[in-house]
Amino acid sequence: MAEFKYEITEHIGTLSTNSRGWSREVNMVSWNDREPKLDIRDWAPDNEKMGKGISLSREEVKALKELIKQLDD
Repeated sequence: MAEFKYEITEHIGTLSTNSRGWSREVNMVSWNDREPKLDIRDWAPDNEKMGKGISLSREEVKALKELIKQLDD
């Protein structure tokens, strides 16, 4: 499997934490030295392991924000 690099450039918040200590976090993450993206995924307590998640560009975040606004209507 190809090696990849990541750096959490900003921790925005924690959505939840399970009984094993893993937390679902919202962070800005740079993958392979690229521009940071908004990232939502589960992280081990030491942030050395991660679960599957989703990374969104600025444009995707804006689109998601508009879709969430429609839920309130």
